Amino acid sequence: MPLKRNILAGKNKFNLFYFILFIYFLLSNLSFAKNNTEGVFTDLKILDKISSKNTLIQLKNGELVKFKDLSIKSFKCKNSEFDDNPEITAYIQVKDLTDQNNDEVFVFNGWMFSSSPSITPFDHPVYDVWLVNCY
Repeated sequence: MPLKRNILAGKNKFNLFYFILFIYFLLSNLSFAKNNTEGVFTDLKILDKISSKNTLIQLKNGELVKFKDLSIKSFKCKNSEFDDNPEITAYIQVKDLTDQNNDEVFVFNGWMFSSSPSITPFDHPVYDVWLVNCY
């Protein structure tokens, strides 16, 4: 009986190399895409309900900005990965500076969504805040 050589073993090693190379590029592209969706600046539109004036303010993430009677800080903002239906989310803390009784309580502390602000509403008697952009 003649001996047969296993010629498929060499082909499997070659395919395994390409498979590992494919997984490496796939994971490196996913990590790049995640970093691309996070922004450094957050744009908010603030409506003064008494004077009916809109003001667009730009926040650098991590810095505190004072706007009239509000102290606003944006920690993180993200753009959606899908271009069809853009969704912008940001983690924002807002403190009312006129309320001297409770310095440690925020008027708003949480995630804000651009497409549906009613999910986590910002309730203030004078101001209304909307998330506009993240870049």
